[in-house]
Amino acid sequence: MYEARFSPWQSWGRRRKLRGLELPGVYAIAYTGRDISGKRFEWRKEIIYVGMTNAVSGLKWRLNQFDNTIFGKRGHGGADRVRFKYPNYAKLVKKLYVSVAPFKCNVKSNHPTDLRKMGDVAKFEYMSFAHFVERFKKLPKFNNKKESPKYSKTRGDSA
Repeated sequence: MYEARFSPWQSWGRRRKLRGLELPGVYAIAYTGRDISGKRFEWRKEIIYVGMTNAVSGLKWRLNQFDNTIFGKRGHGGADRVRFKYPNYAKLVKKLYVSVAPFKCNVKSNHPTDLRKMGDVAKFEYMSFAHFVERFKKLPKFNNKKESPKYSKTRGDSA
């Protein structure tokens, strides 16, 4: 069920080629030395982060926030934890892959159908966490806030 909702994997540098980025949704980020571009999404231990957005700017905006943060700016807590472990942006992005599960709805609307769909996005993120934990016995590495420190917090930054 979950696998079919996600796009095929795409390399981080080509993430803008994914479809549905203007929509809200859930995204999974994997870190691996193997090229998994174009491969069907499947739950894999290399998934290091699962996130979601219901923002008007959609998945594209949230993935850009992630990218800005791993590059050295602020704005994404999970990416700040990734940056702590992998501070070299150029090396990191060569091994990052992303898959998205967009949800078609109007996030500006207060129509019950759209509100339910936005709730479905949040639920899908938590169902994805549950599925990952069932399979691998733990959350993706950088979703675990207790075990993954933030770069900004360890460097005296206030982010």
